[in-house]
Amino acid sequence: MNFPSLLLFDLGGVLIESSAFESLSRLLPEPLDRTAIKDQWLFSPSVRRFERGEISSCEFAESFIAEWGLRMTPQVFVKEFASWPREFFPGARETIHHLRKNYQVGCLSNSNPLHWERFRGLEDDFDIALFSHLLGAIKPDLEIFTLALGKCDVDPAEVYFFDDCSANVDTAQSLGITAFHVDGFQSLQHVLLSQGLLSNAVER
Repeated sequence: MNFPSLLLFDLGGVLIESSAFESLSRLLPEPLDRTAIKDQWLFSPSVRRFERGEISSCEFAESFIAEWGLRMTPQVFVKEFASWPREFFPGARETIHHLRKNYQVGCLSNSNPLHWERFRGLEDDFDIALFSHLLGAIKPDLEIFTLALGKCDVDPAEVYFFDDCSANVDTAQSLGITAFHVDGFQSLQHVLLSQGLLSNAVER
């Protein structure tokens, strides 16, 4: 089996637990299920502008509240929004540590100043950490994957990518990246084991 040289991970919903979609559902005038919210979030104009680094937190809050019909002030929403990312899933940091013994390991995350500030120290967990608001590009757009490949100095065929959003996986695959759709850390572990990556990292 040919193993990749770079493992590239999404963060929220893959390595880091997040209450984003559950919390947002409770704020909506009419709650939506997780899948519907995730789809709407991914292509939300307010979210895309904020996570490309184009608008401030205050501008984002005002725009998002209007777009999604929330009944709260921007100040309250910013505080709520900042709390949505939680911690690494139990065992996630240890898994990354094992993988780094044999592979270059990076993260590629849609992010923003509020969430980045909360997890700035996590760059130490990776060989390379890429965030949308610093790159000026966002998943699932082709641009961010092209930028990531350039910054990591790798060919698409050398990369395995893991994300909890199928649209992001589809874009990565269109470039020739081997990409996997995972739903949470347990799902990720299953894929890593099935691909021989975890055992390879620990035993080689």
